[in-house]
Amino acid sequence: QVQLVESGGGLVQPGGSLRLSCAASGSIFEIGVMGWHRQAPGKERTFVAGITWSGGNTYYADTVKGRFTISRENAKSTIYLQMDSLKREDTAVYYCAATPSRTIATEEYEYDYWGQGTQVTVSS
Repeated sequence: QVQLVESGGGLVQPGGSLRLSCAASGSIFEIGVMGWHRQAPGKERTFVAGITWSGGNTYYADTVKGRFTISRENAKSTIYLQMDSLKREDTAVYYCAATPSRTIATEEYEYDYWGQGTQVTVSS
């Protein structure tokens, strides 16, 4: 089993920045890929960004490409999501997820482990 705990959400003005963190614990050796997903009010949860645990390869949804950066710190079993140039439409609950897959998955069902989520609100 893998446990994931997110932190770093909050309220930010449009154009601002936030950095989310996700700390993994438990059976870390199972992890092949970790990713961030988000769910806006009244909408389905969607993929935001993913990173391979070993090679650090990354993949982004088109909606955040060029604005968000996913990274990992293996020594701390932690991944980050640096969010810049935030827009109101980025408002959502952001979830960290992990999967044993070695290729970056974008579908929700491909992830086995999920965090509890952290709220990000972009508003003036």
